[in-house]
Amino acid sequence: MAFDIAVKRVYEPPAKADGQRVLVDRVWPRGVAKKDAALTLWLKEIAPSDALRKWFGHEPERWVEFQKRYRAELDANGEAVAQLRGLLREGKVTLLYGAHDEAHNNAVALAGYLRAQA
Repeated sequence: MAFDIAVKRVYEPPAKADGQRVLVDRVWPRGVAKKDAALTLWLKEIAPSDALRKWFGHEPERWVEFQKRYRAELDANGEAVAQLRGLLREGKVTLLYGAHDEAHNNAVALAGYLRAQA
């Protein structure tokens, strides 16, 4: 079963097409009011560890290694992954993130991880 997953910056306005909106960052995004985020869930437990996030630093040259390390963390984080998979079984889920880089962030890596496991 293929999951219907989208990835979007939390700073973009919510849309009906988003389905369930899940923030997957450990830190709340600056300047976003909780009511404006229109979240279904803030699943900070699924975010990369602080150590991995700081090591990565959104450096594109570390992207491949970041994904590998983050997948290992996700493999060891069965409860949070199962919670997200449960939402995906109900329908579309949009993974929200706060990073500036739209191509190299934990939500993109997480979506790839989930799609590969579907």
